[in-house]
Amino acid sequence: MTAAILIAAIFAVLALALHLASVATAIVRCKPAQREIPAPADAEAISVVIPVCGLDNYAEDTLRTAFRLDYPRYELIFCAARAEDAALPVIRRLMADHRWIDARILVGDERISENPKLNNVFKGWREARHAWIVMPDSNVLMPRDYLQRLLSHFESDTGLVCSPPLGCLPDGFWAELECAFLNNYQARWQYFADSLGMGFAQGKTMLWRREHLERAGGIRALGREAAEDAASTKIVRRMGLRVQLVEPPVRQPLGLRSAQDVWKRQRRWARLRRASFPLYFAPEILSGALAPLVALVFVAVQLDTPPLAPAVLFAMLWYGAEMFLLVKANWHVSRHSLVCAVLRDLMLPLLYINAWGGSRFEWRGNDMRAVEGTKLS
Repeated sequence: MTAAILIAAIFAVLALALHLASVATAIVRCKPAQREIPAPADAEAISVVIPVCGLDNYAEDTLRTAFRLDYPRYELIFCAARAEDAALPVIRRLMADHRWIDARILVGDERISENPKLNNVFKGWREARHAWIVMPDSNVLMPRDYLQRLLSHFESDTGLVCSPPLGCLPDGFWAELECAFLNNYQARWQYFADSLGMGFAQGKTMLWRREHLERAGGIRALGREAAEDAASTKIVRRMGLRVQLVEPPVRQPLGLRSAQDVWKRQRRWARLRRASFPLYFAPEILSGALAPLVALVFVAVQLDTPPLAPAVLFAMLWYGAEMFLLVKANWHVSRHSLVCAVLRDLMLPLLYINAWGGSRFEWRGNDMRAVEGTKLS
């Protein structure tokens, strides 16, 4: 057996083993919550700072969940860059319907970085009254015990608690494809990395102890990267602390998506990962099924063995495990899920090449660059 054949065979076996290990990890860690966590009697007050920028699909449903949290002491601070933002009338109506909730709106655009989301959040962080600050995106569904679940994962060596976005309520094939990216690919690998002690932040939900971020230079320090979650990861690690993931992950209703929507979002994330963590991003080309499947076919051909049977068996094990994860974790699964998982893996090399080929991307109408050191003077 030549060295090339041996290397290809070992790679295919190791890739499948890692894939199955990541699936098993996600099944264990992302099992559906069996019951709500009651709020402690001595619950510490929490500030929930929510940036808004236009109306996402299911906007009123997601925003309403912030007003219905089962937690005795929390404030809601909604941040908008412009007074005419389309989300503000919805928020004002929800505030009128929930007058007993401590909620307010802050409007203004204070540019502390090239990241418009961070600029929007800045005023909310500054005006937050409490030591615990949660920064969730406005398009997540917060369970009633959202705050106590986040707090339950904050341990003595924790610097930040986060959650990857879990896609739900997709409308159409392309939204199903986005589920295949968000759920059984990105969330799966993120929980696996976290279990290996390499947890990293996700901006969809971030729980900070204010003193930790202030020790690192305050919220302005998150402007050192194009993405605030990448900056958060580096800050927490420099402090010798860990990023923890909440279990199960929070859900994001997707609604209708176009092929362009999915491509732009995944390209943006790929370029941000490449810019912020190039060494971690470099092997991503090998993370889908395509590379190990090609390696397996190469081995079979070199050994004069018909490649179809081992290729089919490999694909059944790979994608069967993913479908099993969707069922066991109670994540979205449909007749399109298998096809979308295969299409996602075919797209991964294209996204990888594209990520290395440029740095610009668009976020909610803002032209941005995926580079380090983006803080404004």
